[in-house]
Amino acid sequence: MGFFYGTHQALYDINLKIPEKSVMALIGPSGCGKSTYLRSLNRMNDIIEGSRVTGEVLLDGQDVYAADVDVVSLRKRVGMVFQKSTPFPKSIFDNVVFGPRIAGQRQRAELAELAERCLRQAALWNEVKDRLRDSALALSGGQQQRLCIARSLATNPEVLLMDEPASALDPASTARIEDLIDELKLNYTIVIVTHNMQQAARISEQTAFFCHGRLVEVGSTKQIFQNPLQKETEDYITGRFG
Repeated sequence: MGFFYGTHQALYDINLKIPEKSVMALIGPSGCGKSTYLRSLNRMNDIIEGSRVTGEVLLDGQDVYAADVDVVSLRKRVGMVFQKSTPFPKSIFDNVVFGPRIAGQRQRAELAELAERCLRQAALWNEVKDRLRDSALALSGGQQQRLCIARSLATNPEVLLMDEPASALDPASTARIEDLIDELKLNYTIVIVTHNMQQAARISEQTAFFCHGRLVEVGSTKQIFQNPLQKETEDYITGRFG
């Protein structure tokens, strides 16, 4: 696939197969296209005027850019967690069940069960179970990010996209997020953009290295970090540029 912002081409001939129920890390210098690629997977770039995609992005064999694809349904299947935590100015409970409510789910007992399940999956339930009616904005930064993950899980996605989900967090909160990703990959396919190469080495099975809008190399994380095939990859990993 390729991607354009107006006349500017941001991605060139990206051909990347993402394994199911595992973690794929996207690494590379700032401005190399990894976040653009991540957002293209659930059409988050559609909101940018003048943007366009060439080629295909296949999910279960279907091109997500086909004319008959419902973007709302796509984003339920492919959830997203952003670099900066984005809780809504609502209660913790209302944040988690926001998506299902929009989709028409109204049964109180079902919503309560869903909220508990997703907060447990996000390793947050024990910290907030007695204050579900409190504002989500009162949570710490790390808790807010885990709440955003719980909110993404509430639509029952198949894929979770994470754009540097721990870059604004302290080391303890970062460790919680990494432990959470390790648990979630048992049930979800996760694609994560990270500038932190140690983090990529810790949490991913596969790593893809992007540079200047191109996919330079992809392979097992161990191979990419210990025996990269491309000199460009080796230079980046060893700190010679980036």
